[in-house]
This record gives sequence, structure tokens and C-alpha cells, in this order.
Amino acid sequence: MQSLESFFARLHSYDLSALLLRLALGGLMLMHGIHKLKNGIGGIEKMLVNNGLPEFMAYGTYIGEIFSPALLILGLYTRLNALVIALTMVVAIYVAYGSKLLALTPQGGLLIELPLLFLVGAIALIFMGGGKWGLSR
Repeated sequence: MQSLESFFARLHSYDLSALLLRLALGGLMLMHGIHKLKNGIGGIEKMLVNNGLPEFMAYGTYIGEIFSPALLILGLYTRLNALVIALTMVVAIYVAYGSKLLALTPQGGLLIELPLLFLVGAIALIFMGGGKWGLSR
């Protein structure tokens, strides 16, 4: 048991945690961005307009779901890119779920739980940074 504890202590759990969070958040967000790259952002444009926001804001999706997640995975400007992702999620929650913030799915989870999880993960990275295993270090 002692050797297992010393093994994890040598891994510098803070840096490993930051790396895992960067890879998970960046990788999962990037998949959403690739989907939008392949299929377009027409649906997002409509949601923005329906909420009284300008249609051109939809192009920010490419920054928040492709560019920033890719840099986050690499560990470049982690806090800044996490902030961009957090802002992207705030807008996404507002335009896609607006009045349904506390609505539940048939399985009992929050309807907004995936974007909320992305938002909280991004906020965590804003506070903790990317750790030493990234290109910014």
C-alpha cells in the first residue's frame, strides 16, 4: 500500500489532474465543434435570432468549440481558452435552454447537465491553470 501511495505522490496529482481535465474538456468540446464544422451552424444562428441576438455570433462557435479546445488540449493559454469555453457554454445554455434551466430529462437528470458540466470544468481550469504538462510551461 505504501508503494502505491508513493507512486501517486510522485505523479504530482495536481498536474495530472489538470492534464486529465484539459484533455477531457478539450477533447469532448472539440467533438462538438467538428460536428458543427461538418454540418454547419444554421441551427445555432436560428436560436440566437430567436433570443434577440445577432446571427453572426454563431461563428463564435468555431472559436469556442474548435480553436480553444484544441489549444486547451495542447496546454496553451489554458486559463484564457477555458474562459472562452466557459463563455461559449453560458451563451449555449442561454440560447438553447433559456426557460428550461431546471427542467429534467425522462431519466431524472438536468436537461442542461452536459453544457453545465462543460461550464464547471472550464471554470475549474480558469482557477487551477493547466499544470506543468502543457506547451505553455
